[in-house]
Amino acid sequence: MKLSIVIPVYNEIKTIGEILHRVRVVDLSVTLGYGHQELTQVCLDREIVVVDDGSSDGTREYLGNLVNDPDMVIVFHDQNQGKGAAVRTGLKHASGDVLVIQDADLEYDPREYVNLLRPIVEGQSQVVYGSRFRGGPTRAMLFWHMMGNRFLTFVANLLYNSTLSDMETCYKLFTREVRDSLRLKAPRWGFDPEITAQILRAGYRIYEVPISYSGREFEDGKKISWRDGFVVLWTLIKYRL
Repeated sequence: MKLSIVIPVYNEIKTIGEILHRVRVVDLSVTLGYGHQELTQVCLDREIVVVDDGSSDGTREYLGNLVNDPDMVIVFHDQNQGKGAAVRTGLKHASGDVLVIQDADLEYDPREYVNLLRPIVEGQSQVVYGSRFRGGPTRAMLFWHMMGNRFLTFVANLLYNSTLSDMETCYKLFTREVRDSLRLKAPRWGFDPEITAQILRAGYRIYEVPISYSGREFEDGKKISWRDGFVVLWTLIKYRL
């Protein structure tokens, strides 16, 4: 079994080297079995798919030096198209049996992959979200980001009869079958509600596991703003109607 790690990148020269290192060294061995059951270990292969979305801060040049690395697929957009477009390109080039989205900053810890993978390897679900609001250790996010996230997640639950706690999480992991069922179009911040709406409308149940989170500030390079919340809200309503 292979895990494809899809990393959309835009102007992340300060963190791209570190996040690639963390993704490369993380252990992808999933231990199965409980209580007195015999333990089984499943070791996954990894594929790293990086999509540079028109960076202008040196990220593009940094990635250009890695194009021949055997465990990496690197794709370049000629101009900035948005996170949704970058993820879509990454999913198109990924060859894994299971796929996960990884932001290029350091807010999310790749050591969480094993916890995200377990429900899929055990056959409990085909979609797993890593939730920042289910008790994992976190560095506090901005208050209004938290409130906006919870409001939009509430709207998603109301419209799609679900019980998610964190629709806007970066960590969305799903099987190749789910990927092939998606018809994604949103180029920018509409990606999260779009993929969630399509997954739920297709009848897949989303399994959530708690994850750690280390939020960053705008001065550190955080890009999403309150205005993007209107795009998210409209996308949820559009797919429901």
